[in-house]
Amino acid sequence: MLKAIAQRRSVRKFLAEPVDPHEVDELAAAFQAAPCGMHKTEVLRGVIVTDQQLRQEIEQVSNNACYGAPLLFILAVQKDSPFGERDASVAAENVMVQAAGLSLGSVYVMSGAMALNKHPELLKKLGLPTDFQAAVIVPVGKPAEAPAAEDRIQRYQLIRK
Repeated sequence: MLKAIAQRRSVRKFLAEPVDPHEVDELAAAFQAAPCGMHKTEVLRGVIVTDQQLRQEIEQVSNNACYGAPLLFILAVQKDSPFGERDASVAAENVMVQAAGLSLGSVYVMSGAMALNKHPELLKKLGLPTDFQAAVIVPVGKPAEAPAAEDRIQRYQLIRK
């Protein structure tokens, strides 16, 4: 598991080929395995978008924040949930680590989610109820290039007592 975590990189250039359906199922399983605050599973929903027309509509309203990825994993939360956005971030990490383990690229996109929320007609097309909003979009696909590795050994300050 640590290998997949360590090799995960933000990928912003994807090949056009679709993600294999079995890999999509594994990403969905990683999403389903995510922990949540107070076991409030009803505050988080995932939407997997592979439909080209719908992806293009999302790209247009998000100023191309999804980088042309063949799959968008949208994590949506109940608007009034104190836990929803945190739960969405944890679930997004699960999806991104699983993607890395499958040699797929991904990136965590909040700006695209914020732009998407300004278009309720698109949220409706995604099957989301009116009391939900997009929190994170995770574009996923085969990387068009290998991002350079960075030193993550001393990335954050860590206090041990």
